[in-house]
Amino acid sequence: MVDELLPEGVALPDAERMHSSHWGSFLARSEGGQIRVRPNIRDPEPSKLLRNIPDALRHRSRVARPAIRRGWLTSGPGADDRRGDDSYVEVSWDEALGRLADELGRVRSEHGNGAIFGGSYGWSSAGRFHHAQSQIHRFLNCIGGYVSSVNTYSSGASEVLLPHVMGSFWNGRSGLDWDEIERATELFVAFGGMAPKNSEVGAGGVGRHVAQRALRGARRRGAEFLLVSPLRDDLAAEIGHEWLAAVPGTDTALMLALAFVLLDEDLLDRDFLDRCCVGFDIFELYLRGQPDGIPKSPAWAAPITGVAASEIGRLARRMAAKRTLITVSLSLQRAEYGEQPVWMGMVLAAMLGAIGREGSGYLHGLGALANVGKPLPVTSTPALPQGENRVREFIPVARIADMLLHPGAAFDYNGRRLAYPDIRLVYWAGGNPFHHHQDLGRLRRAFARPDTVVVHEQYWTATACHADIVLPATLTLERNDIGGVSDDAVVTAMHRIVDPATDARDDYAILGDLSVRMGVADAFTEGRSAEQWVRWLYEGLRTRLAEKGHPSPDFEAFWEQGELVLPTIDDGARIRRFREDPANHPLATPSGRLEIFSETIASFAYADCPGHPVWLPPIEGAGSAGSDRFPLQLVANQPRGRLHSQLDFGARSLETKVDGRERLRITPADAARRGIADGDVVRVFNDRGAFLAAADVSDQLRGGVVQCPTGAWYDPVDGLCVAGNPNSVTRDAGTSQLAQASTGQLCLVEVERFTGPIPAGRGHAAPRFTGAPS
Repeated sequence: MVDELLPEGVALPDAERMHSSHWGSFLARSEGGQIRVRPNIRDPEPSKLLRNIPDALRHRSRVARPAIRRGWLTSGPGADDRRGDDSYVEVSWDEALGRLADELGRVRSEHGNGAIFGGSYGWSSAGRFHHAQSQIHRFLNCIGGYVSSVNTYSSGASEVLLPHVMGSFWNGRSGLDWDEIERATELFVAFGGMAPKNSEVGAGGVGRHVAQRALRGARRRGAEFLLVSPLRDDLAAEIGHEWLAAVPGTDTALMLALAFVLLDEDLLDRDFLDRCCVGFDIFELYLRGQPDGIPKSPAWAAPITGVAASEIGRLARRMAAKRTLITVSLSLQRAEYGEQPVWMGMVLAAMLGAIGREGSGYLHGLGALANVGKPLPVTSTPALPQGENRVREFIPVARIADMLLHPGAAFDYNGRRLAYPDIRLVYWAGGNPFHHHQDLGRLRRAFARPDTVVVHEQYWTATACHADIVLPATLTLERNDIGGVSDDAVVTAMHRIVDPATDARDDYAILGDLSVRMGVADAFTEGRSAEQWVRWLYEGLRTRLAEKGHPSPDFEAFWEQGELVLPTIDDGARIRRFREDPANHPLATPSGRLEIFSETIASFAYADCPGHPVWLPPIEGAGSAGSDRFPLQLVANQPRGRLHSQLDFGARSLETKVDGRERLRITPADAARRGIADGDVVRVFNDRGAFLAAADVSDQLRGGVVQCPTGAWYDPVDGLCVAGNPNSVTRDAGTSQLAQASTGQLCLVEVERFTGPIPAGRGHAAPRFTGAPS
């Protein structure tokens, strides 16, 4: 940690150059073939995840050369259950790209571009040019298009819901920033929490980490914090928060009971509801129990949530008496009916009249990413143009296994009735679906179905080991780029620090060569080298800044300085203007107002997402069918030692494990009932699968709950993941017919001591290699 910040305008030391990652920018240098990194000295609270980077360059799991799965070479394209267990043959770049060009040509000729899936979801790089997903999308668009995916695993339910009820996804993340929270918020009610580990990371990079400092400042001023979560440490202990350990997945029921108290005791803001909202009259009937005969009172909610009725009433009155900020974490919408807590959080804030008022309001995902809560830059950051996709078919991102397993099957999504396309070729660059997706045994079966799977990868992840053609891609440290993102004001020069340690190529070089073979080189490259593209992107940023009256340094000066801090705008002003005058400053909803009842959503007639927020008992949760056999609720949340599965072998990641295996937190009482001691190897299982973990007996979680982070490299041995990936047991189902988003946060399991010999998995190693078939 460096205490003194380098003043703006002062150049970096000669031996070091700036670079960036999703967990922050940093200074790097090459020394004796090794990478040395230290935090950006302008960042007040840099991430510990930087400690994973030095191990990245020459790790044994690097994909060293192009490789083709032996079964694909011998049998040709086609469905193949050997994916994930087969050996590989290393080949030349010319052979690999020649075979790939031929296969792309075959699939397009026989089945059309609608048989190519190019979703390529993932967080490969903070760079804006060498952004793998943008690169593969641009290439596939040049050859006629591809089946795409929409939304994200992180916030897929919210991305569909919030435009209907708040006008845009971003309106759920704006209204006040960290400075205002630190200055004016009196009561902070965090549904799902704001774990410090999550605010270390931001998609596209983090110029400055400010969230935890702002929370500490608010606490010193006297702000009160209340956490609703099954995990006590979903807020930093230093905040000194109160903890309501609600049953996982019951936040909507708790919010409904809070709303009932506001209504019953006339503590709501009728003026705000009348001026700025639509549909409260319909929702009020539901609260009072007129449609179903069940008032949504604290007495009703207490047995569902595990929170005493008296405690619910006291909290509602506190919220009405103070400047209250309601936050709903992204994790709550990664569960069954995940649209409901997001919608209900907005309704609760509206009933308080808190939205658009200083120090108060509603923020979705605050603290879930490092850049939420920061002022937005005055203009967009650079991005590689992707061109037009002429294939119109798409899937919600979390429905990939459904698509591969059930081509032609119908599904509902956001008011539309669609059908899954018949995919023959999957082309993935820059991601690891065997991290992000749920029920990995089912995903393995899905990946066995296409004719061909192609992956660009730096490491032999589970995704690479389920591919037919694996092409080695460079690390960000092995190329020049520009880092930046639309919700952070810092643009970073990402200097190439070292030459590629293997036969790896940039995605742009791979696809540039392939574009020549496919006859689309001019369209793909536009005659520019990678270095020329980086300059072109920066000059576009300079032009946009100049149009808004903001001068900026030329590329050479920016490159030497290492970063550019953009001017910012008051993003919360539009919410305040809406509050003051909704008629002249409407939201982009059908009514122009906040939609407590949405006629649009109601018209879809979805039983699992009706026209206003409701409580829907879980299909898989506490008290549901199956909870007698699997009585523990597993929380599968984000790791603290890495971003997703990236650099799982790094020093910071490994220190959070036990003997290379993930930890499973379990309460002392739940452990004792099962004869489990701290440090024991345990088997976590349900009907979908099983994984091994190291027991971490802890009082930091609610009874009946266990917790294991996601991101361990999936390493199955006879159906048992020996590395501890909880997505071995999570449920692969959509949140509702509205969004069809991921439900991977919660599921039911049982836990037992593992007493047999521990199977030897692959670990962080390459697969078997064999000679070319004769």
